[in-house]
Amino acid sequence: MRALAVVAVLVVLGAAGWAWRSRPQSEPVAPLASVVASVAPVEGPSASGSGELVVAVAGKVRKPGLVRLPAGSRLADAVQAAGGALPGVDVALLNPARKVVDGELIVVGVTPPPVPDGAAGQPGGAAGPAVGPLNLNTATLAQLDALPGVGPVLAQRILSHRDQHGGFKAVGDLRQVDGIGDARYEQLKDLVTV
Repeated sequence: MRALAVVAVLVVLGAAGWAWRSRPQSEPVAPLASVVASVAPVEGPSASGSGELVVAVAGKVRKPGLVRLPAGSRLADAVQAAGGALPGVDVALLNPARKVVDGELIVVGVTPPPVPDGAAGQPGGAAGPAVGPLNLNTATLAQLDALPGVGPVLAQRILSHRDQHGGFKAVGDLRQVDGIGDARYEQLKDLVTV
């Protein structure tokens, strides 16, 4: 009986030790001062008018931060310049062929935080909550995702269709997007505009 008690105590202690060693560990985060310092050189004249774009790549990439790219670069070029996505990160919602614009924020593998009110129209940012119908030609992924019946995959399809066809000419063009049938179109037609 005593031998079984000793074995049980050893098993419990071993399990407790194993659980203690396998607990999640916190990792230090770079201080904000280094991010602010790296933004300062971008404001100079070399960033504008020289055929060079400066974009911010954030999220689950090897080297998040600002990257400089030649004009006409694609989203895949920006992610590659940031060291590529980390292993296991789902990049299926990103359109690697989309052209990037100067001052853009590219978030990889992370849902971006909501944009505060009054931040509409800032470079690289998404517009705040829409007051009227959502413009299909200027809407962001997050704004499209917020529409009823539209998830992140369908929102990305709408953005891809817009990029491939040079924008929407009429609300009815929404029917050409794969995944939008008559029922979903009827649900969305009064909530969007061009």
